[in-house]
Amino acid sequence: MATPSSAELIINSEGRIYHLDLAPEEIPDTILTVGDPERVARVSRQFDKVYFKRSHREFITHRGRVGDCELMVISTGMGTDNIEIFMTELDALVNIDLESRETKADHRGLNIIRIGTSGALQEDIPVDSLLASSAGVGLDTLMTFYKLPMTSFQVRLVEKLKARIGLDFHPYMAEGDTLLVPGLPQGVTVTCPGFYAPQGRKVRIESSIEHLTDKLREFLFDGVRLSNFEMETAGMYALGQLMEHRVLSTNAIIANRATDTFSTNPLSTVDKLISFVLAGL
Repeated sequence: MATPSSAELIINSEGRIYHLDLAPEEIPDTILTVGDPERVARVSRQFDKVYFKRSHREFITHRGRVGDCELMVISTGMGTDNIEIFMTELDALVNIDLESRETKADHRGLNIIRIGTSGALQEDIPVDSLLASSAGVGLDTLMTFYKLPMTSFQVRLVEKLKARIGLDFHPYMAEGDTLLVPGLPQGVTVTCPGFYAPQGRKVRIESSIEHLTDKLREFLFDGVRLSNFEMETAGMYALGQLMEHRVLSTNAIIANRATDTFSTNPLSTVDKLISFVLAGL
C-alpha cells in the first residue's frame, strides 16, 4: 500500500489531521456524526461528561462519555463531499501512523453513527417518525473515484434505478449495520447530491429530471422500495465498507414529500432521535 505524502495527508504543526483538527490519541471507538454544526451541542448536552470541545471549519467536535461508553460527536456539514473528508481523516487517525505515514499492521474498526434529518418518500412513513437506513443508494458521483464492490443484487438494483431516472452515470449501493442501534424501523435511503433539484424541488430554474420524487417513490425492485432521501448516508456506507468500519445512519423524518408536509417541531424529533441513539449505545 502506498505511503501518502505530506501533500496527500496533511498534518498540522500540532500533530493533528488537517480538516478535523484531531489527534490519534483523541479518537474513541464510537463516533456520532451530525450534519448541522449546531446539533453537536444538542447531542453533547445529553453526555454524562464532556472532556473537550474543538472547532475547525464546519467540523465541530465534542468528546465525552455516556455511562461507560466513551464517544465523540462531530459535525460534517452537508453532502458526500464533506463525508469523504470526514471518513478519510477519521480512518487515517486510527489506521495510519501519522509520523511514518505507514498503514498500521493492526486495523482498528470504528462504530460510526449518523444522527440526521431526512424526508420521507413514502406516504406511510409519517413526519416526526424515526428510521434506520438498512442500505443507502447514492445518486451522487463520489464512488466514481473509488473501487466499490457491489453484490449482483445491488448492481441490478442501481442499474434499474439509473434507467428509471434517466441518469448519465452509475448510482451505487452499500449496506449499513443496523445492529449498532437496534429497535428502529428500517428503510432504504437515497442519498442526493443537493437539496433542491436533486431532491425534486423547483424554486426558480427548471430541473433536468421531471417528476423525480414520483420516480423514486414508485421505484420497486425485487420487493425493495426507497423509503427516504437525504445527502450523506450512501457515501458513509460505501466508505465504511471500503475502510472496514461499522456504520449506521439514523434519521429523524421531518418532512414527507408524498403528502407535502413538514414537521411543526423538527427539533423535538431530532432530540427524540438523539435520546434513542444514546440509550442504545
